[in-house]
Amino acid sequence: MIRLNPATASPTAPPIVPAWALATGGAPSDADAAFQAGAALGALDSLARAQPGWAGAWRQRLALRCAAASMRLAGRAEDEAALRDAWHLCSTGADPGPAGAIFGVWRQLTLRSPVASAEQMAKVVEMLGLAFDDEALSDLCAAIDDQVRAGKSAPFAAAAIVARVVAVRPDAELLAWWLADLVLAQSLRWPRPLPLLMAQTYGPVFRAEAGGGKRIRPGEEGFERAVCLALVQAAADACRLAAELSRRAEKLLTVAPKLRAKGAGDVIFLLLNEDAVSGSLTTKSLSRFAARRLFERLQQLEAVRELSGRSSFRLFGL
Repeated sequence: MIRLNPATASPTAPPIVPAWALATGGAPSDADAAFQAGAALGALDSLARAQPGWAGAWRQRLALRCAAASMRLAGRAEDEAALRDAWHLCSTGADPGPAGAIFGVWRQLTLRSPVASAEQMAKVVEMLGLAFDDEALSDLCAAIDDQVRAGKSAPFAAAAIVARVVAVRPDAELLAWWLADLVLAQSLRWPRPLPLLMAQTYGPVFRAEAGGGKRIRPGEEGFERAVCLALVQAAADACRLAAELSRRAEKLLTVAPKLRAKGAGDVIFLLLNEDAVSGSLTTKSLSRFAARRLFERLQQLEAVRELSGRSSFRLFGL
């Protein structure tokens, strides 16, 4: 019998961003954009601080979205499915390739406290294929501390760190957006960062009508307003995803008592904490054959989805 934590089995409904904060009529002023961002982040705040049983899967799926958006910035073409493959088809300790490494950077963001150190930054820039010397990394960490200590509103602190990094290293814009989410979490005192802004960087809020739809780049006129509006959309998307995963997790936990396979509890834990789980998973108490049967049973119960679209090396998730 699988024992369930009552708090995990019966989560409260995730919050939503109020409809008025998502209003898109006309061109909002800087003040309006900041006000809307505050409302959206206020809705997201309680969810960012909570620890529902499915929070891990939620954060990892946000990481996947940001990684997929990063591909365009990195000059690559991988979509979410290809990124999943790059990560899960890679054996433990092997090089996941450039796309997989970028996905790994976003995954790492969700697993850490929002504190920057030169040692941690060195690992991140290495995974992104960037070259920073020790002095540059120390300057970067100092710049992050300065933005947080300055007491700026969170969206403006995030915008400032992006603009600063890109001004110094135009080739490091992907790193700049990664740091923006870290600074945002520090400013809001979230226990862990949420991957948010990268997924919006090629969206309409970063398009300048006066420039014929040209992307507003970090530091340019209107950039801070665009970051505020991007956070409104990112928060709304994150809340919608949370509501979707909450329903799916509830379904999974409802059918859990029907599972008799040894090791089923370990699989449920992984499904609640990961974007995807390999159908050929093996654990101390679960063979590959038993795992395949378990996932087939979960599919029959409509408690998981197959994410790869393949008949071999299948991936499952909420």
